[in-house]
Amino acid sequence: MLWLLALAAGLALLLFLTIRTVAGQAAEASLDGVLGAATLAIAEGLRGGEDGVELDMPYSAFSILGSISEDRVFYRIDVAGETVTGYPDLPAPNETSESVGPAFYTSPYRDTEVRVAAVSRTVLVERSPVPVLVLVAQTRAGQEAIALSVARRAGLLGLGFFALAAVLSLLTAGSVLRPIDRLAEAVARRGPRDLRPVNHPTPRELVPLLDALNGLINRLRGALARTETFIAEAAHHIRTPLATVRTRAEIALRQAETDETRETLRRVIRAVEESSRSASQLLDHATVVYRSDRLAADQVDLARLIDGLADSFAPTAELKDLNLVTEGTAEPVAVPGDRLLLESALRNLIDNAIKYSPSESEVILCLGRREGGVEITVADRGRGLQGQTQSSLSRRFTRGKNVDDVVGSGLGLTIVEEVATAHKGRFGLEDREGGGTCARLWLPSA
Repeated sequence: MLWLLALAAGLALLLFLTIRTVAGQAAEASLDGVLGAATLAIAEGLRGGEDGVELDMPYSAFSILGSISEDRVFYRIDVAGETVTGYPDLPAPNETSESVGPAFYTSPYRDTEVRVAAVSRTVLVERSPVPVLVLVAQTRAGQEAIALSVARRAGLLGLGFFALAAVLSLLTAGSVLRPIDRLAEAVARRGPRDLRPVNHPTPRELVPLLDALNGLINRLRGALARTETFIAEAAHHIRTPLATVRTRAEIALRQAETDETRETLRRVIRAVEESSRSASQLLDHATVVYRSDRLAADQVDLARLIDGLADSFAPTAELKDLNLVTEGTAEPVAVPGDRLLLESALRNLIDNAIKYSPSESEVILCLGRREGGVEITVADRGRGLQGQTQSSLSRRFTRGKNVDDVVGSGLGLTIVEEVATAHKGRFGLEDREGGGTCARLWLPSA
């Protein structure tokens, strides 16, 4: 648009200068015609006789000049090189010619500039040729006034042309950029993991851009798929040998005879547990990332899902003398979503509550309707947040400062956060009144 406006301004200026120049030349040609006619009228009044040169000064010559403008008029008549009437200081031409028409030139005179018409004639005096030079001059104020008037109109015409060009430039730029803006809005409305091809209708000029964008998306989707496949395969292949190492280490622990050996084997078992848990969490996270763009549109019964998870975690809770309580699961509560992802999120929330709860305490799993959706609350009497924010705890591989003695990978809350985002829900983490932590997962019911 700026280039178009610059071009329009240049064309408007060129139009102004062209009209100004042509108008000046036209005004000068018109006034020269009148000035030349007046000069010829005076020259035609010359007569030769026995006593000298006679001149019948026509009044019409000066009336013609006065009808055009209010300029001053000067004249000079030389006979045989001597001024016989008029203004003797009126500048004469450098060269004289015997042409029928007048010669025109511009010369400074009496603190102004005049346009002069010169006509040379030969008159017979006593049968002898005598040269006569007739000069008529006129100031240029009228010509300048005409040129200034035309220049003003030319300026207004140039401004109008520029304004019209500016409007057309804005319309053109808007017409060109509107499809690009619509394409940008269509891409901006996508989620951070939406890597589907862009099928937005575009003009033919934008088809190469759209093809290049879809090619980039395809390459990126392929790269992410290979990365997720690698993580899943690596986690799967790591867990099997780790389970073998743990079994061997536990057998060796039972057969150990010294305290130092037992302590070393306990550290090995703990490291194997951490590695195995990290591999499992990496596999779960890769599954969540992969399925977030391809959510299954199933109706998931959360009441049944929570009851099933509570039963599966019951042996673990009993080992720590924990009471695992479910509330609000007597009737079915269905939400649209991906069962596998929701199960992974709830599994991580329940696992965290059991891990960080002290013995002989209670973990409550509550299901209820709220704000047009369904809210799942997992409350425990564990260590609490201790001043840490949810955003910091939800970052990948980030754990609280008060849980170094508990096995964990730092991916559990990240998985819950991503599952909530994929289902257009919310995840909140807060300290529980009386001690502990309360995790809330809200999901839309439609």
